[in-house]
Amino acid sequence: MTRSIRWLEEEIAQRMLQKMDIVKIQPQDILLLPDIPEKYAALLLKRFPKTHFYRITETGLSIFNWIRSFIFRRKQSYIQTKKKVNPIESLLKEGLIPLPANSVDLIFSDLFLHKTLDPKKFLVECRRVLREEGLMVFSYLGPDTGKEVRTLKKVKGPHSFPGSWDMHDLGDALVGEGFSDPVMDMEYLHLEYETDSKFLEDAEDLGLLETLIRRDYSSEIHEELPKKLTLEIVYGHAWVFDKHLSRSKDKVAYFDLDQIKIKANNDSG
Repeated sequence: MTRSIRWLEEEIAQRMLQKMDIVKIQPQDILLLPDIPEKYAALLLKRFPKTHFYRITETGLSIFNWIRSFIFRRKQSYIQTKKKVNPIESLLKEGLIPLPANSVDLIFSDLFLHKTLDPKKFLVECRRVLREEGLMVFSYLGPDTGKEVRTLKKVKGPHSFPGSWDMHDLGDALVGEGFSDPVMDMEYLHLEYETDSKFLEDAEDLGLLETLIRRDYSSEIHEELPKKLTLEIVYGHAWVFDKHLSRSKDKVAYFDLDQIKIKANNDSG
């Protein structure tokens, strides 16, 4: 998302933190997916002052935010890849998190999962880098987001997101990929607009339009443009327990025979 929609990211992050009030965890290492310039890190440091952060940031930072990020990186870890690819781009395309297994205790992912091409692969990677008893906390844009844009006949764009799953489907996917005790909930936000240009700007920044069409659009399109946008915000969190178990299928957990420890019978009779 670009700067025009930063307020939404920050607002949802605040709501995610409120939902974490009932969660008892003291993470040593946190992965931020992604981290807008130090906003999430600053919020989480208030709750976990001794935490170390791994951060994947978006591209296109302003000079001010780049300097701010550089200063912060002297004390924290900014994830980089060996390839000549920005980590956030690599994550979106390949679904790979550039961290070793069992690296972090908490993943905080704000409005990101819907952008991934393969949500299941993303969940597998998240579970891989989480330690035993680790927690994934996330939010994403659900399938009803931008339904007003889908009604426009003259405006071309993707109109939806590759990973914009129904919250029930994602809850099932979490269980299927080995997460425990997933909790999902959802709310609708409605944005209202006074001008068409602002509507189009936000629709593009949210990823609902491929290219900006604010300039020189026809009067026919002008008449069609709605004055509101619906956002379906899906929240969730899930734990990682029993990492020695393989993934579950049809609500049954499967594991290898060599993982079964047989208690020796010391009775002489």
